[in-house]
Amino acid sequence: MSGAPGPKVTVVFVCWGNICRSPMAERVAERAAADAGLENVQFTSAATSREEIGAPIDPRARRVLAQHGYRSGDHAAHQISADEIAEADLVVAAEPIHVERMLRMAPDADNLSLLSDYDPDAPDGSGLPDPWYGGPEGFEDTLGAVEAAMPGLLDEVRRLGARTAH
Repeated sequence: MSGAPGPKVTVVFVCWGNICRSPMAERVAERAAADAGLENVQFTSAATSREEIGAPIDPRARRVLAQHGYRSGDHAAHQISADEIAEADLVVAAEPIHVERMLRMAPDADNLSLLSDYDPDAPDGSGLPDPWYGGPEGFEDTLGAVEAAMPGLLDEVRRLGARTAH
C-alpha cells in the first residue's frame, strides 16, 4: 500500500439562501470531523435559491458560530447545481423543501438526505429550524440542532469512506 490518500468523501450542506443554516452546518461538521480525527472528507455548502448569491454568512449566524469557537468567515453563497449534486457523495438538506427542489434539478439523485435524519432525537422529516425570521436565540437553537446531528452524520461519512487518522 502506498499510503497515498484515497478519494475524498464530499458532503454538501444545502439550505434556501446559503447564508445561515448550511454554512453553519459546514463549519460545525469541519470541526466535528477534525475532532474525530477524520481525514479525506470535504464539507461545503450551497443554496437552492439564487436570492443570496455572493452574500457572506448572515451576521447573526456568524456571531453564534464565533461565540462557539467555529470558523465564521470566508464565505460567499452560491446555488447548487445538478453537477454538484451528482459529484457529491452526500448532499444534506436543511428541510424537505430543499430535497424536493434538488430532485427537480437532479431527478435521479440518490445521495440526498436531511440533516435531522442523523439526529436520533429529531422527529422524522422535521428538518432544521429556520432562524432567519426570529431573534438571536433562533440561531442558538439551529446551532444546537446541527450539533445534535453531527455524531450520526460522521457515522455516515465514515461509512462512505473517510478514514480516521492514526
